[in-house]
Amino acid sequence: MLHKTRGIVFRITNYGETSIIVNIFTEAFGLQAYIINGARGKSHKTKIALYQPLTLLDLVVYHRENASILRIKEVKCIHPYQTITADFRKSTIALFLTEILNRTVKEQSHAQDLCEFLIQSFIHLDMQQDNVENFHLIFLIRLSQHLGFRPSEISELLDGRFAHDVEEEILSKLLLLDYAEPVAMTNVQRRNILDLLLRFYARHSGNFGELKSLAVVRELIQ
Repeated sequence: MLHKTRGIVFRITNYGETSIIVNIFTEAFGLQAYIINGARGKSHKTKIALYQPLTLLDLVVYHRENASILRIKEVKCIHPYQTITADFRKSTIALFLTEILNRTVKEQSHAQDLCEFLIQSFIHLDMQQDNVENFHLIFLIRLSQHLGFRPSEISELLDGRFAHDVEEEILSKLLLLDYAEPVAMTNVQRRNILDLLLRFYARHSGNFGELKSLAVVRELIQ
């Protein structure tokens, strides 16, 4: 049966000689896998470009309950990114958050709210001009609400660990702020707060594991 839905690409995997499997978090059905035949090769560069991680899509899809791999009938990009691919800081953040999403988003409940949050967040990242260096921190806090474990107070983040008073004050602000609002902090404070947030995620997400992109984020987001 055909359905219209929006979605965001989480990852692609090569399949066979010319095809790909695309994992897309959809507004209607949560996380789904779709096979795209003939997407690879010189004559299909435009086609495969639609399925790069974090691409925002309008879709018409075939859907069957309990099917492991589905098909797409129609697809178009909602918002072609203008700066994420060109700005090294933004592309680094995007790479890191893609890995976070693939580690944490498993359930299909509340898919509409989560999909809307993801679409609006990455459009905002693409359009944002200032204070980009704190985007991933605020994103992690706001994403945790959609995953069902948003901290209501600083003590939940610290979990008995020590943090400097200034860092606790910064965390208190981050819990309330939107992406564009500036928060002054040093590189060391930013890294410490990121580590606190990642430990918080590890406590609430099964099989969180080591993040391959973490070292790059620590070095480049300053």
